[in-house]
Amino acid sequence: AREVKRTFGLIAPIARALTPYLEQTGVPAPKLSELTARTAGLHGEGKADGRLELFDAVSELFSLAGRESPELAVIPRGTGRDFVRTHGIPHKLDDALRTARDGRTREIDVGRARFRSWQGEPAECYFANIASAGMSGAIAKRANETSKAFGGKVSYFWATFAVFARWRISELTVTVGTEKRRAKMHDVVVANGRYFGGGMCVAPTADLGDGLFDVVLFGDLPRLRSLTGIRRIYAGSHIGRPGIRLVRGRRVRVTPLEDPPLSFEMEGEEVGPAPATLEILPGAIRLCVPAG
Repeated sequence: AREVKRTFGLIAPIARALTPYLEQTGVPAPKLSELTARTAGLHGEGKADGRLELFDAVSELFSLAGRESPELAVIPRGTGRDFVRTHGIPHKLDDALRTARDGRTREIDVGRARFRSWQGEPAECYFANIASAGMSGAIAKRANETSKAFGGKVSYFWATFAVFARWRISELTVTVGTEKRRAKMHDVVVANGRYFGGGMCVAPTADLGDGLFDVVLFGDLPRLRSLTGIRRIYAGSHIGRPGIRLVRGRRVRVTPLEDPPLSFEMEGEEVGPAPATLEILPGAIRLCVPAG
């Protein structure tokens, strides 16, 4: 009951603001209410703090739409707002709602990941922005457990330092298309969008409509270089620096070669351990973006 109240505390003002827009657009009320209920966690799958996540919304859109190409309008109310940075979707509620009503749509790719859950069961998830295996999964978990009072960027920055101080690098095999690479790596970032971690431009050349992942490999970097290089990641100027490599492809396989299990995250949510296989689904969603 407490989770439901918290969820409604977040959704209620958005729902009230949505009413006049929905009356003008004729959005099918049953489908909207079903999607809202399921992604809000009213079937027992919600976040403890009532967050309505992009990760949940994309996965639920596919489960409801089947083979159709669903349309997605993002109302950014979280702290990171990484996905909307690439598309210029406004942060203010009224402006974001106007974009949902009056903006244009563009087809974007979606990533599909197949792996095994922590319980060992086969699992499948979808993501629109970024998935990663390695240190970023541990950082996302740490950031989600800490206060967001100073914003997503500060939270993620602090979590990066806290996790990196104790992180042990792992040996991985990463296969992108037909190219296979085995090495010790801190992180493997499989990017459809450009930003994660509260504004880090980790994949500056990523294009959500090109049918390819931008896969950023962070190798065995010295600790001092890694910490001082964080500012380069925010600026998007890290690609090509020693120990950092960019590869593009439609299909990615990440396999850890050491214990303990390596955490895998999507859209900032820890979903399970690697190994995992990720595939791009070209033009799978129509995203509402500003008309200009």
